[in-house]
Amino acid sequence: MNKKIFGVVLGLTALAASTAASAHVNVGVGIGIPVGVYAPAEPLYAPPPPVVYAPAPVAVAYGDYGWRAREWRERREWREREWRRHEWREHEWRERHDWRGY
Repeated sequence: MNKKIFGVVLGLTALAASTAASAHVNVGVGIGIPVGVYAPAEPLYAPPPPVVYAPAPVAVAYGDYGWRAREWRERREWREREWRRHEWREHEWRERHDWRGY
C-alpha cells in the first residue's frame, strides 16, 4: 500500500515539475552595431497623364412615374380588343347558323 501511495506521489511530483519546467521566461539583450546606413532611392518625377476629353454623357429619362396610367391604358385596350373579338365570333356564329334571336 505504501508503495502505491509513494508511486502516486512520485508521479504527481514529476507531473508538477514538468509543467513548472515548461513555464519559462525569455530575456534577450542585444547590442546593435550599425553595419551600413540604408537610404531609400530618390523618387522619380513622372509627368501626369494627358487630359482626355470625352463627350458628355447622355441623360436618359425613363418616365416611370406614369406606370399606373400606362398599365390602365394597356388593360383597357386589351379589354376592348377581346370584346371586339368576342362580338365578331358571335356574329360569325349567328351568320353560319342562321340564328335570328327568336
